Amino acid sequence: MHTNAITLGQFGQLPAVHIASADGARATVTLFGAQLVSWITADGAEQLFCSARSALDGSRAIRGGVPVIFPQFNERGPIMRHGFARTSTWRLVDSGEDDDGSFAVFALATADLAPAPAAAWPHAFCLQLRVALRGAHLALTLEVDNTGAAPFDFSAALHSYLKVAEVDAVRIDGVRADTLRIGDALDAIYGAVGDVTVADGARVLHSAQSGFVDAVVWNPGQAASAAMADLAADDYRHFVCVEPALIAPFTLAAGARWRGHNRLAVSAV
Repeated sequence: MHTNAITLGQFGQLPAVHIASADGARATVTLFGAQLVSWITADGAEQLFCSARSALDGSRAIRGGVPVIFPQFNERGPIMRHGFARTSTWRLVDSGEDDDGSFAVFALATADLAPAPAAAWPHAFCLQLRVALRGAHLALTLEVDNTGAAPFDFSAALHSYLKVAEVDAVRIDGVRADTLRIGDALDAIYGAVGDVTVADGARVLHSAQSGFVDAVVWNPGQAASAAMADLAADDYRHFVCVEPALIAPFTLAAGARWRGHNRLAVSAV
């Protein structure tokens, strides 16, 4: 009988949780940012891009994987770009197995914040990120609880860096009426998004989302990639970000909970 396969280890210099499914699927999540930095399906294929030039010491955000964006998207607000969740230290609070496979749950609450972000965003909250996998499937659930006495506004996203063979050949369906292809660079927000497919040669990644009502599609292109210290010059060719997102600030009442879900599956054409 298979027992829950959760082990503690490192990713670079960062404490990390390794999740393994009985069928061979596995994932790595750093406690820094509760960032999924590797998702390997049961066939042994890595599905996420993570830059080899990322700082893996907690000094800055990790470039790649699935950063958690909260409570601000990009620079659309007064606090740090993309918020503090991706650069805060989370806690492993639960693990086990269920219909989604092997899972781990990570939490970040007001009391976990460093002084600077706590002062910049003085609201009582608790985040939970649940990561579950089996076979060719990955399920991500982000929950936001307002644990204070007053409402607050927030935005959120799962900034997924999907690994692709060649970005010029990628075809994305489900974010607009026609098929989307990546040109030299793209940074676009699409609303009213449900299911999205990303075709990459003989591989198709299916993304279904709920709670998140938008999708962001991003690739920096050649010039911007070359200017980024944490990307190699041609790294832009090997990923596309297709992010389930909640862009317009959402007002969460005192004592209320918001939940966003993203289910990913990989198949052959």
